[in-house]
Amino acid sequence: MKYLPLIWAALTRRKLRTFFTLLSVLAAFLLFGLLESVNSVFSEVGHTIGAAHRLITESKVGFMSPLPLSLKSQLVTVPGVEELAYDTYFGGTYQQPKNVLAAIAVSRNFFDLYPEMKLSPAARRRFDDTRTAVIVGATLARRYHWKVGDQIPIKALIYPRKNGSYAWTFDLVGIYHAHSAIEEQDFLFRWRYFDEAAAFGNNMVGWYVEKIAQPRQAGGIAGRIDALSANSDHETKTQTDSAFAANLISQYVNLGLIVHAIMGAVFFTLILLTGNTMAQAVRERIPELGILKTLGFSNRGVLGLVLTESVLLVVIGGAVGLLLAGGVVHVLQGQMGSQLPMEPVGGSIWLLGVAAMVLIGLVVGALPAQRGMRLRIVDALAGR
Repeated sequence: MKYLPLIWAALTRRKLRTFFTLLSVLAAFLLFGLLESVNSVFSEVGHTIGAAHRLITESKVGFMSPLPLSLKSQLVTVPGVEELAYDTYFGGTYQQPKNVLAAIAVSRNFFDLYPEMKLSPAARRRFDDTRTAVIVGATLARRYHWKVGDQIPIKALIYPRKNGSYAWTFDLVGIYHAHSAIEEQDFLFRWRYFDEAAAFGNNMVGWYVEKIAQPRQAGGIAGRIDALSANSDHETKTQTDSAFAANLISQYVNLGLIVHAIMGAVFFTLILLTGNTMAQAVRERIPELGILKTLGFSNRGVLGLVLTESVLLVVIGGAVGLLLAGGVVHVLQGQMGSQLPMEPVGGSIWLLGVAAMVLIGLVVGALPAQRGMRLRIVDALAGR
């Protein structure tokens, strides 16, 4: 700490140059925080507590191609299947077209197969007893300021009612909690109500969810399930819950690859820019480094001063960038909600970010620090 004023004086020697360098570092880590916020959401999808004990059976064409409800009686007889639920993607908007909801019609036993969705016993009873019941995630409820007892009108994206209207109204009977914000975005209502009121799609489901006793036997159970519909007009594809979620995301984009490619290019450019700044800073202070050695600073001492200066430059800019990223994510979550799923810039992102800051600081400071360490006093004082 006693050398901090010396390091700070070196950083502020050329204030304008330091400012623009800090601005570049800030922009790089602001982008890093935003991209990692989105990437962390999709990396966690499907990795839930009970995912290993669940299989998803959908049409071989895709989950938007419905399966007959009559298939249920055959699926429950498959060895290894302990319990069965079924869902249909409904879709809908709330108040404005931009407020798109992940509205899904689910069977009454849906929450038995998803224990990671924490729901009070009272809410569960109300869901069972209320025909128009809906249960929503805590994050979604906070966004729209919903509370238990509210009536929620939504406009369907796919299914009109039998009277031709796309307006549906649901009674909020419970709010569930999960381990991440992305898993608290669902709008879950009773499939029976949907089936009775919808103009089409009756006695059809989007996909089946099977609870199995032995995850190690998932492959064999999936094969037996798909064999039931082989060569029919509704052939199925069964896979684990995690694989289903991963495949759904991969249909759109390999987000992880894109994020890493972008950040690789950004950090490479940042290393060149910051490295040039440090090289200039050390070159301008050659005589001063010679004086420090004359006063008794060792070669390693000079090496440490330059490296610390380099790391501090990146850490200051990077920390401000991540703080700004956290604020931007908070604002975007409030304005766009589930349309742009993002995790808060939390501990894991900060840990990764700080590690990147230190590494970049060491890399860009390595060559200037070595030059300072090897500098001979005579050459330094002569300005060479």
